[in-house]
Amino acid sequence: MSTAGGGRGCGSSVPPRAPWSLVAATAALCLVSATSVGTAGAAPMSREEKQKLGNQVLEMFDHAYGNYMEHAYPADELMPLTCRGRVRGQEPSRGDVDDALGKFSLTLIDSLDTLVVLNKTKEFEDAVRKVLRDVNLDNDVVVSVFETNIRVLGGLLGGHSLAIMLKEKGEYMQWYNDELLQMAKQLGYKLLPAFNTTSGLPYPRINLKFGIRKPEARTGTETDTCTACAGTLILEFAALSRFTGATIFEEYARKALDFLWEKRQRSSNLVGVTINIHTGDWVRKDSGVGAGIDSYYEYLLKAYVLLGDDSFLERFNTHYDAIMRYISQPPLLLDVHIHKPMLNARTWMDALLAFFPGLQVLKGDIRPAIETHEMLYQVIKKHNFLPEAFTTDFRVHWAQHPLRPEFAESTYFLYKATGDPYYLEVGKTLIENLNKYARVPCGFAAMKDVRTGSHEDRMDSFFLAEMFKYLYLLFADKEDIIFDIEDYIFTTEAHLLPLWLSTTNQSISRKNTTSEYTELDDSNFDWTCPNTQILFPNDPLYAQSIREPLKNVVDKSCPRGIIRVEESFRSGAKPPLRARDFMATNPEHLEILKKMGVSLIHLKDGRVQLVQHAIQAASSIDAEDGLRFMQEMIELSSQQQKEQQLPPRAVQIVSHPFFGRVVLTAGPAQFGLDLSKHKETRGFVASSRPYNGCSELTNPEAVMGKIALIQRGQCMFAEKARNIQNAGAIGGIVIDDNEGSSSDTAPLFQMAGDGKDTDDIKIPMLFLFSKEGSIILDAIREYEEVEVLLSDKAKDRAAIIKGKMIPSYLINSNPEMENEEQPSSENDSQNQSVDPVISGSQEVELVDQESSEERSPDSQPESLSPADTDSAASVSPSEQNSNPMENHEPPSLDGECTDLDNQVQEQSETEDEPTPNVSWGKKVQPMDSILADWNEDIEAFEMMEKDEL
Repeated sequence: MSTAGGGRGCGSSVPPRAPWSLVAATAALCLVSATSVGTAGAAPMSREEKQKLGNQVLEMFDHAYGNYMEHAYPADELMPLTCRGRVRGQEPSRGDVDDALGKFSLTLIDSLDTLVVLNKTKEFEDAVRKVLRDVNLDNDVVVSVFETNIRVLGGLLGGHSLAIMLKEKGEYMQWYNDELLQMAKQLGYKLLPAFNTTSGLPYPRINLKFGIRKPEARTGTETDTCTACAGTLILEFAALSRFTGATIFEEYARKALDFLWEKRQRSSNLVGVTINIHTGDWVRKDSGVGAGIDSYYEYLLKAYVLLGDDSFLERFNTHYDAIMRYISQPPLLLDVHIHKPMLNARTWMDALLAFFPGLQVLKGDIRPAIETHEMLYQVIKKHNFLPEAFTTDFRVHWAQHPLRPEFAESTYFLYKATGDPYYLEVGKTLIENLNKYARVPCGFAAMKDVRTGSHEDRMDSFFLAEMFKYLYLLFADKEDIIFDIEDYIFTTEAHLLPLWLSTTNQSISRKNTTSEYTELDDSNFDWTCPNTQILFPNDPLYAQSIREPLKNVVDKSCPRGIIRVEESFRSGAKPPLRARDFMATNPEHLEILKKMGVSLIHLKDGRVQLVQHAIQAASSIDAEDGLRFMQEMIELSSQQQKEQQLPPRAVQIVSHPFFGRVVLTAGPAQFGLDLSKHKETRGFVASSRPYNGCSELTNPEAVMGKIALIQRGQCMFAEKARNIQNAGAIGGIVIDDNEGSSSDTAPLFQMAGDGKDTDDIKIPMLFLFSKEGSIILDAIREYEEVEVLLSDKAKDRAAIIKGKMIPSYLINSNPEMENEEQPSSENDSQNQSVDPVISGSQEVELVDQESSEERSPDSQPESLSPADTDSAASVSPSEQNSNPMENHEPPSLDGECTDLDNQVQEQSETEDEPTPNVSWGKKVQPMDSILADWNEDIEAFEMMEKDEL
């Protein structure tokens, strides 16, 4: 989740076999020299403005942390849309994402050292007391070893590190007697049974109470784990050993790292994403720097900084050389195959790789760090946030954004390394976007879809652990922090561990096992801090000169599926045929296909089928070109199918006290007014009678000129639309009748017609799941008048508010961002003549690549298969299992309901008509309490506005 450590601007500068006590001093020297380099093309930011932004970060943290403590504690996380705590087992399962929750007040523990960094020492002391009093680590719950280590064990150790620092200062924590450390040790012993494998790699999950394999443990049958899951333990486990003197923790973490190093692919020096914990075989053989691998590389370098063991640096540099040789395609970082590293494994990138520029800063490799960071910033400027995944031509691949902090982290370290005020402006943009698009009355809500601005009822603990820490440090001067940040290293969750641990309890043997496995080129290793004159060669505009060519990279759109074919270029041959250029009627193209081992078959229905047999290719290079071509064709076909689907829509609550701050993800309809082509529809909502809308409405006067609320079921969607339209409604919202359903855990519906002509339906129709619909229904119970906005994406709140006295962060809109067009579809006319049904022989490894794509550490929820008598085709921008060989049939007359895999189910319903009384349950926060929070929020920002004036 995070990257570079402790504010060190470049690689730790310890001479070979230097005394380990020098690690802290020499690591800190690197930053001092780098930050002396000054401006790089941006106007300096005044001390006053930096202070104002720092204070704004403090206020934002108070808003998030305060709402967690008031509405969620002692639950693990806050659900900011419904103002309640997320308790495991009481909410619909989100799959692997919930493995981070262990009923141990996760957000509080994860926020401990953030409180100290933000100078909230009294709050820190209170928080520590709450942890010691309330937190139980002996719960019968299965948790992720990886997440529990970095968030809980790391949080306890970070809290302990700063608790003893404050105690030494003599003002706070005078009562503290290593209680957090004892809790950390207890948790460490609870995690140790996970390492009971022949390889030493830990099981991915463990039961906190019963451990592994016991019948009551409900875990221990897994065979695979991700590389990052097994390789991101050494900092926390070694720190626990150094703090307590119990060497077993560091020994187990080192054994896991040793095994991963031994199992790397020897010819490429890369590691895969997923490995079998018993055999050591690679299960997923693609390699990158994003999800599933990211923090493994990070911890190799940081283990050297913290522990002073040069074998970790040697391993990191060996991997880093392979990354820059194969994965880095500036400014992109694209996954490759570990056995065929010149062949890209996919044509999209995930958001977790945003940590990598910060790690490159710690390494001292500034130029590629600046390039990748700038590319990511251009994506953010286009979409307001970094999508969970985006293609090489910068279109949204997975539309979610769970408020990840990696980009803010890299921004902080680039500023520390360059001193360039440009990065302060980047941080300012992040603050503005969070307040404008993610802030809600009860905290900050994750983005369900960056294209529509819709929210998800989720605020992960890492948001408080990392985001506010890095943003505050970005704008803080040294005197603003009550301790020297240079004396600590950041873990991947941004928890602080003191560098003096390198000289404490050194009982672990430091036999250098790295050289046993590979011959090392010492020229790759930075044993000393890089000279800043090399990083910035006598040019104060050095960083700007690197960024400038990338300013329009997103708008210009790079070609999809970038691939290096160095052998072909050296021989003077033409670049290989690209899928987007292929024409089935071009004889030259057909000859190239034959050379690549690709056969073309004309089907009776006029389509073309492509089959690739690598053994029939003219050469190994041609075979690789054929594999790439097949992958590109699959991607292209899948993308064209997705472009034919309608994207999700947004329902924005614009009346008091929401003022547009709550945005609900809605499914579109294949009939009625197209909100993407027409002006949005705004109006007050009213429930129809009958509530199912399946007959003539008995309350037409109530829905006249309003947006009608109707319940799903008992008739076609189109019939409901006609009935409310005849009653005078200006729009309709269909609410799912399956109580508890949510867009968080189920694919959205694209409401289909009834098989008849639907041109008579002129009003917009949207679909909400039960959870999202209940937010509107509960608001109606509290306020008689609730006004909503139906649109293709969330609208600028300045247009919604219309002069009302509200906080400045709601009305300071950026027209350039707001009006920016979404990425245009790429439907090459040449490709329209080919409807490829692509199949591959066993040599085509990439055909099913996306269907098995892991999303560690935050796996996406599985697609559900909804069923109803309504006619519907589902749509979800995040679903990646589109099958290019699939035929899409029109909806049948009897009412089909199709999920994202286009699986048709039918279900008859005989239930009586329900009433629209949907509630959030016993734990729901009363609306008047939400309003009180909102009013306090307004008052706070009105005071800030007066201060600014």
